[in-house]
Amino acid sequence: MDSRELRNCMGHFATGVTVITCDTEDGTHGITANSFTSVSLDPPLVLVSIDRKAKALQQLKNNNFTVNILKEDQEDIAMHFAGRPLDEPTFQFEKGNLSTRLKDTLAYVECEPWAEYDGGDHVLYVGKVSDFTYNHGRPLAYYCGKFSDVLPK
Repeated sequence: MDSRELRNCMGHFATGVTVITCDTEDGTHGITANSFTSVSLDPPLVLVSIDRKAKALQQLKNNNFTVNILKEDQEDIAMHFAGRPLDEPTFQFEKGNLSTRLKDTLAYVECEPWAEYDGGDHVLYVGKVSDFTYNHGRPLAYYCGKFSDVLPK
């Protein structure tokens, strides 16, 4: 199977864009991820898939984390946490109940570690939701390898 073509095929599934944040003794860390999904309402569980090569992989292991769901105008924040740091960050952090989160996002979901699974070249982290909030606005979307406006205005 051609992995590049499989990736192209999977890219046709439009997703929202998140930044996963967590705290360690070294400070607050974040990684951009579009592999995020709700798993269960009882108990309340979500799943995040992180590439095994990502620096954030070990920072998330057995650690509280927050899923920050980005708004349509937060592409620069997504790029910052995807490894293209901003010269002057346009975002601010705020302390949550379990971990630090980004201010002014479309939504956030704070989680405690629930389980970790082998996902091939990724690790699947399942978190138990302990707090969340959401705001009105339009999501930042990702489609076919680029940020996209997939919702009608």
